[in-house]
Amino acid sequence: MDSTTGDLKNHWNAELYDSKHSFVSELAANLVELLSPKPKERILDLGCGTGHLTHKIATKGAEVIGIDSAPTMIEQARKNYPQLDFDVVDARNLPFLEEFDSVFSNAVLHWIKEAEEVVVGINKALKPGGRFVAEFGGKGNVKAIVTALYNALHKAGYPPDATFNPWYFPSISDYGSLLEKHGLQLTFATLVERLTPLEDGEQGIQNWLKMFANSFFNGLSTEVQTSILADIKNQLRPVLYKNDTWFADYKRIRVIAIKL
Repeated sequence: MDSTTGDLKNHWNAELYDSKHSFVSELAANLVELLSPKPKERILDLGCGTGHLTHKIATKGAEVIGIDSAPTMIEQARKNYPQLDFDVVDARNLPFLEEFDSVFSNAVLHWIKEAEEVVVGINKALKPGGRFVAEFGGKGNVKAIVTALYNALHKAGYPPDATFNPWYFPSISDYGSLLEKHGLQLTFATLVERLTPLEDGEQGIQNWLKMFANSFFNGLSTEVQTSILADIKNQLRPVLYKNDTWFADYKRIRVIAIKL
């Protein structure tokens, strides 16, 4: 849910996120079931966004703390759930030492290219025997959208710099190896295709790009951005638009790992 790195992290539009992208937390409801929080367990929600899943975990009786690197998200989370504990924390530099029975994360880790730093911090934050439960973008995530985006930028004369791409989409084998390298034993992993409907009808893909791919448009005039967005929509319409609804071609990794 959070961006966690780079300049983007402090400029999330929390209201747009809540109003047009609620599917991010709604689709992860069964991820909380996979976490299976117990009363009195201490749980860290890493990249809590606007707090909806933090709240869902808390309703199970767990003592949960929500962290996010984006102050706008934490501000909105505190407004949404003033009874819960939220704080601005960078996932690449977690300050916790064996404090949590579980670390939970949804739709966050693909925003953090420094994945090894995050895994080291998660290991430190967990108590021995504690569990890490996460879902995030995996290999091939939003491939059609990214391909159309790159094509449109090239055609407009703005070849995308690799540094503009904010995402980390690993394979199961790569991520599993990273976890086990740092003392987290992988006990469950799956990569699932999830064609996901976007909200707001005809504006769905445009809203998605503005929310999640805005780094590609940095420095471009409004006129150029409008032209590129129109090109992207034209490319994607035959494959990702159906019955007046846009879809995102998500591929999600889900993992459970135990601290040895």
